[in-house]
Amino acid sequence: MKAKMLPKSSLLKRPHVVANFAITWDGRISTAGRTPSNFSSAADKRRLLEIRAEGDAVVAGWETVRADTMTMGLPDRALRDLRVSRGQAAYPLRVVLSGGGQVDSGLRLFGETVSPVLVYSTQRMPLAVREALAGRAALRYCDGEKVDVAWMLASLGQEFGVKRVVLEGGGALFASFLRERCVDEVCLTLCPLIFGGREGITLTGSLGEWLPGSVEGSLVSVEVLGGECFTRWRLHYRNKIEETVDSLG
Repeated sequence: MKAKMLPKSSLLKRPHVVANFAITWDGRISTAGRTPSNFSSAADKRRLLEIRAEGDAVVAGWETVRADTMTMGLPDRALRDLRVSRGQAAYPLRVVLSGGGQVDSGLRLFGETVSPVLVYSTQRMPLAVREALAGRAALRYCDGEKVDVAWMLASLGQEFGVKRVVLEGGGALFASFLRERCVDEVCLTLCPLIFGGREGITLTGSLGEWLPGSVEGSLVSVEVLGGECFTRWRLHYRNKIEETVDSLG
């Protein structure tokens, strides 16, 4: 598939976005060595596949794909059959974001041809990377230093008919979605572990900027299994007027 330059989109009707994370008691989503996120149970990994199977597209940042050696596939035949029975493709689209465009075409993701891979980047992507990805992924570029996630979601909806997106990390990308008010639900598995660490990766990435406004959640469901607590939340965004009133006391 050929690379395509898209104009920056205004906020149009976008796909429904569900974020899925496993976290420790102290809110970490990765180990000290940034190794693959394998600290949750086999039951949680099964649930990850079930949540992934709900989406028309699975989205992750490039660093997360690399660190977790993700293929973003769906190995369970029963889940694929269920998708087909709902009128979906057997596998969801696989979507990778990389602002700098330093994407390694040799990783596992590009070796699995179960569904198309879409790479959203910026004009900063080197020519050598573009050429290496030719034939392996569809490329989409926007202006600026980082990928505009609202533009990316609009592209998925308009170009590819995506109605539901499953966001699987990492934390910095999740934060960028929250800043644009582009997350509707969050699935959190609370694991009975404490990692600590001043620079540990949290749900919204490493230490950095505050969100422009607080994000509130209402609890949808809770399930306790084998020491882990799986929760599902619906998000609500406070408007700037409310934030201003609060700041004035």
